[in-house]
Amino acid sequence: MENKKQKIKLLIADATEESREVMTKHFRESEKFEIIASLGNGEEVLQTILNNSVDVVIMDVVLTGIDGFEILEKAKQNKKINTKFIIQSSLTHEAFVTKATMLGANYFIAKPINLEVLEKRVNELFENKSQSHASISNRQLEEKISNIFITVGIPAHIKGYQFLREAIKLAIDTPEIINSITKKLYPTIADKYSTSSSKVERAIRHAIEVAWNRGKIENINSIFGLKVYNSNEKPTNGEFIALVADKMLIEGA
Repeated sequence: MENKKQKIKLLIADATEESREVMTKHFRESEKFEIIASLGNGEEVLQTILNNSVDVVIMDVVLTGIDGFEILEKAKQNKKINTKFIIQSSLTHEAFVTKATMLGANYFIAKPINLEVLEKRVNELFENKSQSHASISNRQLEEKISNIFITVGIPAHIKGYQFLREAIKLAIDTPEIINSITKKLYPTIADKYSTSSSKVERAIRHAIEVAWNRGKIENINSIFGLKVYNSNEKPTNGEFIALVADKMLIEGA
């Protein structure tokens, strides 16, 4: 009987032909994947995403024509695009990683690439895309979380902003992870952003402290309603993550 299981549609984008060939060969060896295109030009990458159904783009920041950041930015602006992005690059400075994730990259992997790890990340993104229980899109969810952060006073430029946003999304997708915050939640985020669990924990704690130090307690209480905080009392990382995740779930996230 013919296997009609849906294949994962990939677009591979890298300015180096050799890198493209290595990744293309690896994924073509499995029947799970379909290579939509293998490109080195940024304009062609963007047009392919716009004109085709692509599940996951594996992309370097450095491309001919427009770069990976511009592609991420234009994809983020287009509400019809529901493609996931994995950035693989030699540009591993924290500023590049932060910029990529702010623009919507789902994973950032440093070169040289471990192909097994790359395949694992592709599978994770496709499973999340296919099995999401959310009634709103991922982009809408991120906008809702961002609006809460703005209201409570968590600035977008600090590291804890991205980590906290990721933690809330994980808690929405897998509510039980909040009970394993040290063993599962922090390590999952640390793995995605190529950092340590302790740095994730500290950055999230700092983000919450910034919000409280800005004194927007009325805004915070107006969002969560049931639990009243004052300037001398702030939630733990787990409490804050759970509060926002619960709010999103109640609102149909």
